[in-house]
Amino acid sequence: MPGENLSRDEARERAALLSVDGYEVSLDLRSAVGDAQSEPRTFRSVTTIRFRCADPGATSFADLIAPSVTAVSLNGKDLDPGSVFDGTRIELAELAAENELVVDAQCAYSRTGEGMHRFVDPEDGEVYLYTQYEPADSRRVFAGFEQPDLKAPYRFEVRAPEGWTAWSNGVGELVGGVWKFAETKPISTYITAIAAGPYHYVTDSYERVFEDGTRLEIPLGAMCRKGLARHFDADDVFLVTKQGLDFFHDHFDYPYPFGKYDQAFVPEYNLGAMENPGLVTFREEFIFRGKVTQAAYERRANVVLHEMAHMWFGDLVTMVWWDDLWLKESFADFMGTFSMAEATRFTNGWVTFANNRKAWAYRADQLPSTHPITADIRDLEDAKLNFDGITYAKGAAVLKQLVAYVGRDAFLEGARRYFKQNAYGNTRLGDLLSVLEETSGRDMTAWSRAWLQTAGVNSLTPQVILNSEGRITELAVLQEAAESHPELRPHRVAVGLYRRSPEGALERYARAEVDVEGPRTVVGELAGADAPELVLVNDDDLTYCKIRFDETSLATLRDQLGDLTDPLSRALCWSALWNLTRDALMPARDFVDLVLRFAGRESDIGVLQMLHAWANSALTHYAQPQWRETGGRLLAEGALRELRLAEPGSQHQLTWARFFAAVASSEADLQLLQGLLEGTAKIDGLEVDQELRWSFLEPLAAHGAADETVLGAELARDDTASGKRHQVRCLAARPSAAVKAQAWASVVESDALSNALVEATIAGFAQSSHRELTAPYAPKYFEAIERVWADRSIQIAMDVVKGMFPSLQDSPETLDATDSWLTAHEDAPPALRRLVLEARDDLARTLRAQACDGAAAG
Repeated sequence: MPGENLSRDEARERAALLSVDGYEVSLDLRSAVGDAQSEPRTFRSVTTIRFRCADPGATSFADLIAPSVTAVSLNGKDLDPGSVFDGTRIELAELAAENELVVDAQCAYSRTGEGMHRFVDPEDGEVYLYTQYEPADSRRVFAGFEQPDLKAPYRFEVRAPEGWTAWSNGVGELVGGVWKFAETKPISTYITAIAAGPYHYVTDSYERVFEDGTRLEIPLGAMCRKGLARHFDADDVFLVTKQGLDFFHDHFDYPYPFGKYDQAFVPEYNLGAMENPGLVTFREEFIFRGKVTQAAYERRANVVLHEMAHMWFGDLVTMVWWDDLWLKESFADFMGTFSMAEATRFTNGWVTFANNRKAWAYRADQLPSTHPITADIRDLEDAKLNFDGITYAKGAAVLKQLVAYVGRDAFLEGARRYFKQNAYGNTRLGDLLSVLEETSGRDMTAWSRAWLQTAGVNSLTPQVILNSEGRITELAVLQEAAESHPELRPHRVAVGLYRRSPEGALERYARAEVDVEGPRTVVGELAGADAPELVLVNDDDLTYCKIRFDETSLATLRDQLGDLTDPLSRALCWSALWNLTRDALMPARDFVDLVLRFAGRESDIGVLQMLHAWANSALTHYAQPQWRETGGRLLAEGALRELRLAEPGSQHQLTWARFFAAVASSEADLQLLQGLLEGTAKIDGLEVDQELRWSFLEPLAAHGAADETVLGAELARDDTASGKRHQVRCLAARPSAAVKAQAWASVVESDALSNALVEATIAGFAQSSHRELTAPYAPKYFEAIERVWADRSIQIAMDVVKGMFPSLQDSPETLDATDSWLTAHEDAPPALRRLVLEARDDLARTLRAQACDGAAAG
């Protein structure tokens, strides 16, 4: 990817030199249908940019990644494309004070989800287009200045095949065969957007009357492929959308500024969603083809609200450079859960955040690549990798701590002032801190230094001293930090004391909030309280930390975890126990045992799904290899027992069915799955719909009980884009050396597969029961990754480098091979080295956890 990787210094120099007055972009997408005249298939893109230069006579450049450029003119003078265009940049020499650049190019349709993605629906042959740019792929569709602080208004027009509809950020109308769109407000290149095709489109509207009598009306739209229309519950999407708009208007005091609000659910999407103003894009998997649990609807609602929060945090006010990516992503992650818990039916959103979202942050914050929330982003490759658990989930958790620190009212008033002072502009960390200091009266400098400008996660452990009468003499919170990141931070925490009620429930009987400072903080308010059976530090999840337990508390949880009545407290304890397992402080088999004994009593379906994922991960990665077979049998038996006990037709039954399929391996297990598929076996209330059929087929394929013929027949039954992804995954999951060779070649040696099918093939390739089959690919991996990084798009390269790392070859020899590659490739691109370092760290953690589990076996 040489030449594509814009650096921060280059962006800073260009921003000091140029200011942009506006873009006009004309795209001819009629070439999307019919036979391609040549490869790559291309479309015509004509861009006119009007901009000013602070230093007339200077030289700068515009960004464009395209197979060819037909013409370039600058201030009316034709330039030789072969001389000024190098494949990624257009040189702009001898600039005037006021300039007009016109670029006529042939840009390529994408099959990797970057730029103008083209998808052919296998169900009906229809073609669908959409764009995805963040952080810097608008240059694959039109020429521009690809950095967030060179904002400008845009006018788009699109020529589309007959019968198609086109959408963009602004309202569009068809004029003389051309879709013309209203000019946008000043926005950054990466949030401009186009969608075009025979999409199924549903409309609604949102209305609000403000206190001063002014009325706001926002046209709402939601779209998906025609093949998904029968599954599309647009009414629920609109319900959450309206609830979110009400919430943000109530709290932000700044009307939604971008006119309409379309939401497009699109195929083969690399992300969860993208906050393009007026045309938000989502992965179409948020349209559910079969029965799902409430956790799936909650997840979709959270993403809808996360993207909506971006309309203010990120779109209206945008970071200067990707260093301050957190200014939009951390806030959107926090506001997504905040609004969901207070404005929608998903009132337990903070339970999911504590158990699911923060697990992502804890993992990322213990990797060698961990970084402060305000990161050092040298270039676009750095930026691409920083859409991570630190920037999103840790940042959101820290903002939750900030609300506890400064108060909710001061926080929201700070947000309101931030929008009004910086509307349509770009900001840095200091701009936000200054308004929060104004509204809270607190010094934000020390808080920012501790929480935003240092990396790592602290551990908080209770220390309880009792007197002879069984009362607390002193309760203290001990704070620790890793040697690599020794910062001890200020934490506003709640400490909860729990004991058994006469009915046997484990309930809180005392609580105190305290500001934890330094290595030891006494919680004076709890002195004199009765002795607790469980002390929960960070009760109510006010701060970001790893929770540890004293010996009594841990013993209580081993015996009574299922008796905890409060869902959030229970989720926090499960999360803490999982962190102990990952940190090699609790044997993996002990965690599996806790899941087997207590997960069946878990009422929160999202927490239950996380427990299943963690238990499977504990077995696959952290358990002693000699115990895996035993552990797998115990999990399968436990899952089947809970499946049969679950209420017929309930979401718990569905969740246990999916987990049973994930851990099934014995002949009896596989026969039951086969029977459920064929209808010869039955579990009362369990409806085996098409999505569940594919969930059952993968383990059958992985254990040699479903061959290519069976999988082909299933695809004929479900001949859709989703069915094709499932089939490709199942085909790669078969236990054959030839199958693994074919999967490897299709992903690593060829670029013929689309991004979605690359992802499906990788998922099928890596099966825990196929360690011997995939062992030969460990050395091949290290031979291939530098070439893959150089030759493939960054998204596909990331997928391959992360997904094909030989993590299942969990031995010191694989660790040594990884270290050897790192030593021999010190000059490899930093982003590539980061991915390999992260995989190495995961492998080292695996080996430590296996040693811990083996020690428990005696």
